[in-house]
Parts: sequence; structure tokens; C-alpha cells
Amino acid sequence: MDSSEISPSEEQPPASLPLPAAFLEFLDENGLDPMLYSMADTIPRYIRLKPGMDSRMVTEIETELKCDLTKVSWLPDFYAIPPEIQIAGSKAYQQGKIYGIDAASGAAILALDVQPGDHVLDLCAAPGFLFRDVLTSHLYYMQGAKLCMLADMLGSTGSLTGVDVAKHRLAACRTMLQKYSLGDRSRLFVADGTSFSILPVNSNLGSMEGYIVTEEGGSIFSEWTSKRLWKERQKSKKTKAAGSPHPTSTSEPELIYYGKDSGLVGLQKHYVLCPSTDEAACTSGYDKVLVDAECTHDGSIKHIQKFEFWGWKTLDRRVLEAERTGNLLHLQGPSRVALRVAAGKEP
Repeated sequence: MDSSEISPSEEQPPASLPLPAAFLEFLDENGLDPMLYSMADTIPRYIRLKPGMDSRMVTEIETELKCDLTKVSWLPDFYAIPPEIQIAGSKAYQQGKIYGIDAASGAAILALDVQPGDHVLDLCAAPGFLFRDVLTSHLYYMQGAKLCMLADMLGSTGSLTGVDVAKHRLAACRTMLQKYSLGDRSRLFVADGTSFSILPVNSNLGSMEGYIVTEEGGSIFSEWTSKRLWKERQKSKKTKAAGSPHPTSTSEPELIYYGKDSGLVGLQKHYVLCPSTDEAACTSGYDKVLVDAECTHDGSIKHIQKFEFWGWKTLDRRVLEAERTGNLLHLQGPSRVALRVAAGKEP
């Protein structure tokens, strides 16, 4: 089923959320109707088909899910499905043919205009969710979807670095990248994105002479394995005992995954993990940076509802303060692109 436009219901009930004045001002400045935030239950879910799938696969998935897939004309390989449809138990999902991803994140990635050979940084790479009732089964499979789409666009060139403060959610992203065989050129760091300053591995191997060493010459990266060393397990235990579930801005980034073609294998760990200088960032920074923050599902409308529980002051601090992303350009060189999408601030 094809459609060039997916529109909400014509009947719009009054907005039910007590939205704060600063957010209402933002909506008014951008011509957005506050009543949208009372329509969360009518918003469709979205899935993305693995590139290269033909029309016969669409028909097969429709038969399995028992619903129509409505093509989203402005987002390649995206389809809308009714909000009550679950895909986690379907063969198409389990076999890596589809994954759930919201249209807002897809639009942000498309706007980033990723090109072959780009070094891409995805801050807030592992979206989370608060609700644990009906929504939980719908949203879990969306973790890692942004990274999968970015990796698809990069193909066999460039590099992809994902950063998030939540280790368990970033681990779910790692599982997704491996499931869809898209993690070869990826790195995943548990870190505070506001202070993350590790640059991509320079693709010019000549600049790395002296950093590629033998096992006896220093601590190096061997091929990644899911088995953790004793020191790493002890460090994880100490972190849990300290009662700090998320890293702070002063915490050292923790690398939890790197692909075989990420450029790390054979390099000294100290060289790869050292913070960058301003001079280095100007010459070897990321080509594209995505800060798709707070958008865990479409229209970030359902996400805004969470602040009823978290408190509206939290919305002001986490979303409406643009200064929090002021140091983002440090990670980029001249003429490079950064795209920030915050809750309620979709393309």
C-alpha cells in the first residue's frame, strides 16, 4: 500500500498536557499546534526494510503482520504500520529484514546527508523509554535503529561512533549492529556526550606509524570479543557498588564494542582513547555529528508526555537549554556538519 502523505486524524481533541510556557512559546514560534500532544495514541509506528528488499518481501511482511505497510514517500525504505502492531515476534524482524525506527530519527539521519567515507558521530545513540506497560513491548526493538541506518548509508567506507550514557541500552545497540551485520566499522562508547572528545581513527594509516605495535610492545587492541577481561569485570563491579549507573562528564569513556574494520585492531589503546585537543579536532574531527536527543519515538510527542512524571523543570534543563550542546563543535573540523534534534524539535 503506497501513500504520499500520512496525516493524523481530522478530529483533534484539546491538548491535555499542562505544557510549560517556554515550550508553548517554542511551538508558537514554529507554527506547531499544542493539540498535537493529545494525539499520541493515533500516531503510527514506523519500520525500515533492509535496503535491497523487493516488493514481494513487502507483501510477505504484510501477510505476517496482518496489516498494510504504508510507504513513506519522503523516507527511503520506511513504512508506517498501525500503532498496536508488534514486530518483535515476527520472522521478518528475527531474520533481520526489518527493524523499528521512528520517522523523526529517520528524517534527521537523511538530513545529515551522510556520504561514503564520512566519519560519523552519533551522540545519544541509544534511545530509552520510561513506560513499562503497553509501550515496553513496542519500543525495545527500536534501540540501535539509528546506528543501523547510519551504518547502511556508510557501507564499506568511513566509520561510525556511537555514544550514550546508558550502558545497558548501548549494549542493545551492539546486539542490533551485530544482528544486521552492520558493526564492522563501528565503535560504541559509554560516556557523557557533553564531554566526549575521542576523535575517529584517522583513515590515513601513514599517520599512525609508531602506534601499531606488537603484543609485547604495549597494550593494544586485539579483535573484539564479548568475553570481558578480569580487570574489566572488577571495574564494572566497583561502578555498580558506587551506585552511579551513568558516567559523569569527568568519567573516562568505556569502549564496549569495536568492529573488525573500525581501525582499532593493532593500535595502542592509549593512542585511541586519549582526549582530543582543539588543534587535532580541526584536522581530524568527525565529518557529521548527530545529536538526536530525547526522541525515543515519533513526533517526540509520547516523549514529552514523560515529563509529566519527570517534572517540567526537567524539560527546561534537558531540552530547552541550547547551551548544553555548545561544546559540540569541538568535535568537528571546519565546514563539517552537525544536526541536533531535541524533543519536540523535529524536522
